[in-house]
Amino acid sequence: MGSVIRLRRGAGGPPGYDNDPWWLRQEHRAATMAGQLRVLGKEKKAPGSGTMWRAAVPAEQRMLITSTIDSVQEQLLQLRGVHSGPTADVARRLLRGLGDSAGLIENAWKRTALAAVNGGVPLEEVARWVDMLVEKLREMLTADRQENGG
Repeated sequence: MGSVIRLRRGAGGPPGYDNDPWWLRQEHRAATMAGQLRVLGKEKKAPGSGTMWRAAVPAEQRMLITSTIDSVQEQLLQLRGVHSGPTADVARRLLRGLGDSAGLIENAWKRTALAAVNGGVPLEEVARWVDMLVEKLREMLTADRQENGG
């Protein structure tokens, strides 16, 4: 398949490239086991806020953050098509859609802030990133933990 695509594009490559249908660019090749172990070793050694995201944040939490962001993107894309009809109807649909999206965005940033703090990033740093007082952020994250049973 790769050789067919190369023939259609007329793309060249390294010597023997056009003769090897299984040749892949470096970025598409699977990582070597040694490379993967180096990354895992770095993730485990890095202290505090230097930890790697994948090592510090559980897969379930990463998936929830990603899922929430995907939902926001989908909702915002759907709002593009509601610009026709009576003014009141369009405004109502836009405001409701934007309100739902804003709620999801707030949920995503709270989850991300909590993941960062749980991963070893100082609360003061996270508060600075979200432009919030440390006490207010602590209050919000504590309330969020209690609501979610964490």
